[in-house]
Amino acid sequence: MAISFEIPEHVQQMAQMTAFMAQTYMRPYARQLDENEHERPKEFVEAIWPILRDQQKATLEKLTRPANGGSEGGDKKKKPGTANLRLMLLVEQLAWGDAGVYLCLPSAGLGGFAIEAVGTTEQKLRFLTRFAEGDRPVWGAMAITEPGAGSDNSSMSTTAVFDEETNEWVLNGEKIFITSGKLALEESNGLVVVWATVNKAAGRAGIKSFIVEAGTPGVSIGKVEIKHGIRASDTVSIVFNDARIPADNILGSPEVQATKEDKGFKGAMATFDASRPIVAASALGVGRASLEFVKEKLAENGIEIPYDLPYHKLTAIQRDVLEMEAQWKAAYLLTLRSVAMMDEGQHNSLEASMAKLKAARACSWIAQKAVEILGQMGYSREWLAEKWMRDSRIAQIYEGTDQINTLIIARRILDYTRRELA
Repeated sequence: MAISFEIPEHVQQMAQMTAFMAQTYMRPYARQLDENEHERPKEFVEAIWPILRDQQKATLEKLTRPANGGSEGGDKKKKPGTANLRLMLLVEQLAWGDAGVYLCLPSAGLGGFAIEAVGTTEQKLRFLTRFAEGDRPVWGAMAITEPGAGSDNSSMSTTAVFDEETNEWVLNGEKIFITSGKLALEESNGLVVVWATVNKAAGRAGIKSFIVEAGTPGVSIGKVEIKHGIRASDTVSIVFNDARIPADNILGSPEVQATKEDKGFKGAMATFDASRPIVAASALGVGRASLEFVKEKLAENGIEIPYDLPYHKLTAIQRDVLEMEAQWKAAYLLTLRSVAMMDEGQHNSLEASMAKLKAARACSWIAQKAVEILGQMGYSREWLAEKWMRDSRIAQIYEGTDQINTLIIARRILDYTRRELA
């Protein structure tokens, strides 16, 4: 697939505006919000909401665009969109400002990716429209991880039973480590996409996803996590105790079918194909923040990075910085490829995992190397370098750990099944 590295002008303008907001509204408050976990950046949320709302509008346009991608005149060649490219650059800039603040911003979040992957067109329009209109911020989230089901999500025990008398689904169980779960359930019009089994005996084929809206009886916030990094972000557990939701809040078909066409558990995996490049973008933002800060401090001390000298004539620090830049660029290009494929409508499971794995590892190493180069001050709370090192680690954990993504990549390249390579 040919990829143009020219960023469209309207996307560049969006990125520039986001960069200004990240520098003005996020970076100056990064330390304060890190030390006061779960304190919300209200002013920034209000300021960024119109941009995020417009991003969701661009996503919804794909659902209402004519099937041939052209006008009524019948232009048969479908022009690729830029919604995923826009989102990648938006997230990279926001994570540069502060990864924790970025994660608590109003959007459909992972829940939106799940709705796009599994929901019908009617459901996508019904549930996602709330994130594309209105003056008040709206949050979405996804609940899939459980105390006994982490990387192996197929072993989840949360159940959904259909009550024919009331025409409702009844959910019972507990979900943990839910990003923005508190915001999604406590703010009006929010929602959480919950993965549950409708037939335990059917295994993965019995796993379905459900829309649980804010204010649903029987849904409660459990533990609010205190974290190592991304501390401005809200991460909670949610308990479902006979929580009743309308029959049509199940995404896709309620039928249990162990076929290639079934979008139950496979829908969850498709969710990650869309979200992993965005996690990679957030890692890139943290990595770039670390790299730029190191170069700035080195320049203040008269240490420049020469790009025209042979390797053996460079100092150890100069070599480290050049390696940091090379690792960041490689991760950036892999991420760009994965989102370009999404905008082209191509399957990107392999590329999404590659981008996420590379960006998570590279940017965590970059942030750690930055602290090392900066010495005692890098480890000090006076500078943000140590915070970036803490924030960078999450990219290697959520949306599939490094180990899980390595397995996915190996299976795709070698054409092995899960049973053949576990």
